Amino acid sequence: MPRRVARAILLTLPFALAACSSDSDPGPGGVTKGEARQLDDAARMLDSRPRPPLVDATVPADIGDGEASVPGQKK
Repeated sequence: MPRRVARAILLTLPFALAACSSDSDPGPGGVTKGEARQLDDAARMLDSRPRPPLVDATVPADIGDGEASVPGQKK
């Protein structure tokens, strides 16, 4: 339960900071400085997430009988 409270505080903190006049000044990319900081924080949070497991790409495909054939060609 304390983890949820901490998460709620962290989620509301940027909104409280956005009310500051210095955060509402224009920043890079047409967003305010506060919004740019929030986007950077979100990007760091996404980058710190554990990576999903890699799909095993070594599973062999069905290779047939080993004979190559061209469509429309008779054997």
